[in-house]
Amino acid sequence: MDIISKLERQNVKVTEIPKWGSYLRKTWENRFAASMELPERDTILLSHFLWHLFSYEMKPCFTCGQADQAFNEQPKRDCFLFYQHTDDAYILEHAGKLTASDLTAEEDAYITDKDMTWTYVVTHESAYGPYFCFTFRST
Repeated sequence: MDIISKLERQNVKVTEIPKWGSYLRKTWENRFAASMELPERDTILLSHFLWHLFSYEMKPCFTCGQADQAFNEQPKRDCFLFYQHTDDAYILEHAGKLTASDLTAEEDAYITDKDMTWTYVVTHESAYGPYFCFTFRST
């Protein structure tokens, strides 16, 4: 079952926002990597994968089971879901029941609240992630 069908079965309202992927990726980068200079971002290949911010330990975050737990406990109302290498993007309304286990089949997927105060990231590499991070709070 694809993620959209799974979410809709949980009464999450899913609205596709075509071509918003690049906008959301850039906004995410500007929010979560705000303290990094551009050369530093290039060094960790942030343009290849935004989640390198966490795998290179440039920003404190929860990882693995702690990331899942933090995400599961985070109150979720309206969120964005977007991906690293596509412009597929969605608004998820009434996402309170969304859990980490719903996203296990996703790759390089980013979930964030609409204000981008927190994010949960699922990578394509089993050795890395998932990650959960707050924009301004340290873990």
